Amino acid sequence: MEDYKREFIEFMVESNVLKFGDFTLKSGRKSPFFMNAGAYVTGDQLHRLGIYYAKAIHENFGDDFDVVFGPAYKGIPLSVITAMAYQELYGKEVKYCSNRKEAKDHGEGGNLLGWNLQDGDRVVMVEDVTTSGKSIDETHPIITAAADIQIKGLMVSLNRMEVGKGGVKCACDEVSEKYGFPTACIVNMAEVTEYLHNRECQGRVVIDDDMKAAIDAYYEQWGAKE
Repeated sequence: MEDYKREFIEFMVESNVLKFGDFTLKSGRKSPFFMNAGAYVTGDQLHRLGIYYAKAIHENFGDDFDVVFGPAYKGIPLSVITAMAYQELYGKEVKYCSNRKEAKDHGEGGNLLGWNLQDGDRVVMVEDVTTSGKSIDETHPIITAAADIQIKGLMVSLNRMEVGKGGVKCACDEVSEKYGFPTACIVNMAEVTEYLHNRECQGRVVIDDDMKAAIDAYYEQWGAKE
C-alpha cells in the first residue's frame, strides 16, 4: 500500500471523519462504520485533504485534465482544495467548477460556480463518497449540456465497496458502467480494514477483532459481488 494511503487512513481517524460503532445510514442499512467528510473543518485538514486528492488523481488519471468539478454542496470545497493542491504539488494550473443547486438569475447567471465550462475541457470529478451515484446522476447532464467536455474520471476519498442501486456492483462501478468514465478512490474499505485491524491509531485500536467481525458480517450482506 502506498504511503499516502496509509497516511490518509490515519488522517480520517485523526480528523474524526471515519468512525466505528453502530450507525444507521441514509439508505437504512445498519453499518459498523460511518464516514462524514463534513468533519474536515480546519485549514490544515482541508489543505491535507486536497493534497491526498491531488496525489490520488495524479496516480490514477495523470495530468491529462483541465478542470476539477465537485457536485454541490460537499463537492464545492473539494474541487477548490484539489485544484489548489494540484498546482502546489505538480505545478499545473487547473480550474475548479461546481454546480449551483439553484440557477442564478442575476450577475453572470447560470447554474455553474467557478470556471465556465468550455468545449474541449477535460474534467475530473471529485466526491467524498459515492453510495448510490445520485449526485452524479443529477450533475452529469448539467455539465455535459454546458459544453462539449470530456470526463476523465471520478475520484472519491473512500470507496465503501458495497452494492449500489443495482444490488450487485458497488456504486462507483455502476457509475463507470453507466457513463463510460473510470472511477477511483484514495482508499477503499478493504485497505482501511487491513491497515487498521489490531493496529493502534491515534492512541487506540479502532478495529479490534470484534469490530473486524462486524465489518466482515456487514460485507457478507451488503458487499459488492463483483
